[in-house]
Amino acid sequence: MSSSANSNQLSAHATARKPRAIVYCEANFGAIDGKTANGLVRYSERYKILSVIDSALAGKDAGMVLDAKPNGIPIWRNLRDALFQAGEPPELFIVGVAPTSGLLNPAERDVILEAMSRGLSIVNGLHEFLNDDPEFAAAAVIYSVEILDVRRPRAKTDLRMFDGSIHNVTCPRIAVLGTDGAIGKRTTATILTRALCEHGVRAVLVGTGQTSLIQGASHAVALDAIPAQFVTGELEATVVEAFEAERPDVIVVEGQGALSHPTYLSSTAILRGSLPSAVILQHAPARKVISDFPSVPMPTPKSEINLIETFADTKVIGLTINHENMDEIEIAAAITMYELELGMPVTDALTRPTGRLLDMVFEAFPDLEAKSSVAIG
Repeated sequence: MSSSANSNQLSAHATARKPRAIVYCEANFGAIDGKTANGLVRYSERYKILSVIDSALAGKDAGMVLDAKPNGIPIWRNLRDALFQAGEPPELFIVGVAPTSGLLNPAERDVILEAMSRGLSIVNGLHEFLNDDPEFAAAAVIYSVEILDVRRPRAKTDLRMFDGSIHNVTCPRIAVLGTDGAIGKRTTATILTRALCEHGVRAVLVGTGQTSLIQGASHAVALDAIPAQFVTGELEATVVEAFEAERPDVIVVEGQGALSHPTYLSSTAILRGSLPSAVILQHAPARKVISDFPSVPMPTPKSEINLIETFADTKVIGLTINHENMDEIEIAAAITMYELELGMPVTDALTRPTGRLLDMVFEAFPDLEAKSSVAIG
């Protein structure tokens, strides 16, 4: 069975109710390479997350690990414990690790095969397509389960080239970019989109990675799985589809990697394909080097802003902080320092009220503030 058929079946299932899922994130939950699991624990429109597997954090509450706020999602030592302790029978096993390579190691393969043997269908966001692996394909048949390879792009004959149709999108597009990968761009984009909607502004999120697709974004494409000549066109087409289907007041585009990053090039496609009217930049002040590349120093917000505004006809309207390895005093100091240095609004989307985040948007787009039906607290 093809992955597209699997996707249609699982999506149809999700429209009736949320399928119940266990998220596998061994040795990575709460860390950079656990960003898919981290995102699903914070927000999932498509699946009901029952638990997380990470033996190093077994017995803890997933919400407490991420944000010091309990959410009732337990972390278990292994699949056996997760199944035994589940109050409701799970249907899906989500691969929640997201290593730079996008590939599985032997231990991870064994756990996925074990999950299949226990009747769980697999949701896989890695670059390694399990439907193409003879061992996994055979296991799917033997155990009558499905495999959804989330990152698999459409057939090459169906991929779209950039055609300029983005110029027909008349509402503002705001891209949430960053100074590094796995820095919180998707989280900030999700919080911003929901905050705008809660204030009466019709906002739509366009996802650009596997986690957004797994979370259930209505309009999304995994940019890093698309051949280079089509990547800008695929994003353009996705933004146009979101505009035509939703007729929003504003479109928020999730960023990928960083424009300055030596490996991840998706930011170039986001700036070219969506032609954002504005950019919000996400930065982790405590990071000294970029993730997975210890010889490459982190860029400064100022240098990244200069690069973005030189590369594209857009304007950075605010900075958001990733507070990893920072305490409350350090977060407050960073916000004050960057506001003085950059002369723009700065906030932490996870630890601060959304008002400052909305200020960034409304100061740049007064017409959007006029559409707001709820005063900012």
